[in-house]
Parts: sequence; structure tokens; C-alpha cells
Amino acid sequence: MKFVQEIDRLKWSHFIHNHSNGNIFQTPEMYEVFRDIKNCEPVFLALIDRKNEILGVLLAQIQKFYSEFLSKFTARSVILGGPIIKDNDTEIGKILLKKFDEIISKKVIYSQFRNLWCTKYYKDSFSNCYYNYEEHLNILIDLTIGEEALWKGLNKSRKEGIRKARRNGLIFEASNSKDIIPTFYNLLKMTYKNAKLPYPSIDFFYSLSKNLSPNNIKFFTLRKENKFLVILVALVFNRCLYAYYIGRILDNNYLKMKPVDSLYWEVLLWGLKNGCKTFDWLGAGKPNQEYGVRRFKLQFGGKLVEFGRYEKVYKPFLMKLGKFGLKLKQKFS
Repeated sequence: MKFVQEIDRLKWSHFIHNHSNGNIFQTPEMYEVFRDIKNCEPVFLALIDRKNEILGVLLAQIQKFYSEFLSKFTARSVILGGPIIKDNDTEIGKILLKKFDEIISKKVIYSQFRNLWCTKYYKDSFSNCYYNYEEHLNILIDLTIGEEALWKGLNKSRKEGIRKARRNGLIFEASNSKDIIPTFYNLLKMTYKNAKLPYPSIDFFYSLSKNLSPNNIKFFTLRKENKFLVILVALVFNRCLYAYYIGRILDNNYLKMKPVDSLYWEVLLWGLKNGCKTFDWLGAGKPNQEYGVRRFKLQFGGKLVEFGRYEKVYKPFLMKLGKFGLKLKQKFS
């Protein structure tokens, strides 16, 4: 066995597509997305056997949302949906994680694995490498149950919101055009600044549009005449529809029309009609913390799951300084 940081893209793609846990966030296309943007660096690692067959892959992105100075205290590696290991072999998992830590610990303050499926069989692999497990929720909606069952699964308030949006003549569309990105980004900025959350640069979304196939990315929009009220960037892979980034208008005059309710319902129907099996909300907060967004998402039905996260801090002192600096930045921004 040996480690490599470059590999035949077709082999890599085939491995992900045919693995039971394969997902878009561990594909060569996402590597290109991360490589194309500032304040982000992809780190790829694969383990191969003597026949050059893939035993496991891991794609991480180093995120630096803030200034060059602050990035020294906040740089982190985030791994979404990885590692992907042949036959879910825990020993291969340990070997891959140890090598990954050796590489990444020189570049970031900490690493965080955001799990997209039940990773109990990897628990020993992570604990052996001194990762801490933290409970984290998600919600998955089974789209194969059909439109009637999906509608029955909606909360009464969401049904009323959808009806209200229809009465107001809101228009839903699915697009692949990058021309919508500036409008989307303005809504995203308003949404995330209001919530005091970091968000990617606009280059990130142009890179998604450039490097992903039109079959793998969709811009779902809802508008009133020519006024865009909500735009969702969603990813599609192996019949799974991921709710990735959303931007919405903050004007209460438009929010009263319930555009968010309508958008998500139309997205569920789009997924159903286009052969998707699952709608993945990509997160619903920590189970021991009150989270209004989780309550809202659950009103669309689906199954609440706890796949958790694994995290390892390489530079504890710098992490404490970074958290303190971010609190000050949020307080005065």
C-alpha cells in the first residue's frame, strides 16, 4: 500500500460513484471547485494497493473566511462526507487518518469531519487518532414516497404558507445559468450577515458553476414578478438532492408571502420528478441546543438522524485566541 496525493480522475470518480457512501463532496469535481478560489485550499489523499486500486480517499478543504491575519487563528480543514473507504475497512480508515493528520496539522488549527451517514464502524478509527465525537443532527426526506405522502408529511403551517405563496403568484424556476449568481449572492450576504455567520466569497459559487456538471448543480429561484425573493443553490449526486446555500430577502412585506415555504416545497417536487431518492438538509444543529431552523426544517417531514461530527484540535492555544477574536469581530461588526 502507498499514499498518493494525485490520482487518475476517472478511477477516483468511479470509486466515489460506486461506493455506498459516495457523495459529491468527495469527488474530483469538488477538488477543482476548491482549487479555483481564494482563501480555500483542497487537500486530497488516497491510499492505493500494489495494483493501483483505490483503498480509500479523503478530500478536505482548508477554509479561511477572514483576513490574512485572522486566518492564522481560524484556518480549519473541513471534510464533508469523507473518508470513503473500500468495504468500510476500519484498519484502512486508521491508516488514512493518521497520514491525513500528519499532512494537515501543519496547515490548520483544527479538522472537522461532517458525517453524511452513520459512521459507527469508523468510531475506532477516529478514536485511535484522538478525534473527539460531537453529536450533530440532520434531516433526510425520502422522496420516493410520492407527492401525496410528502404533502401529508408537511406541518399545517407550512401547507398554509405554500397556499399563500400560490395566491400571491410567486414563480418557481430551476436554472443552471451562472447569470443568477450576483443576485443570489446579494441575498446570501443579507441572510448570513443578519445571522452573523461567515459565508464563502462569490468566487466559490462561480467555481461551482464552472466545475460541476449541469446535472450536479441547480439554482432554484422564487420570485414575485421580476423580484427574486429566495434562491437556493442545491447539489445533485447519485439521486440525492442537497440543500447547500440559501439566500432570502429580508423585507417583511415579501416574507409575508411565505416564499421560503413555497421554494422548499417546489424543490422537493423537483427532486421527486427528476429521479432523486433523498433530500438532504445538510444539518440541523446540536441535539442539546434549541435551534429554530431545525424546527422549521422538521415541518417539511423527513427523518431526524444523528450522524455527528469528529473534530481534532492541533493548536489549542491558537484556537482559543481565534475564538476570542471572532467574538470581538462579531460584537463590533
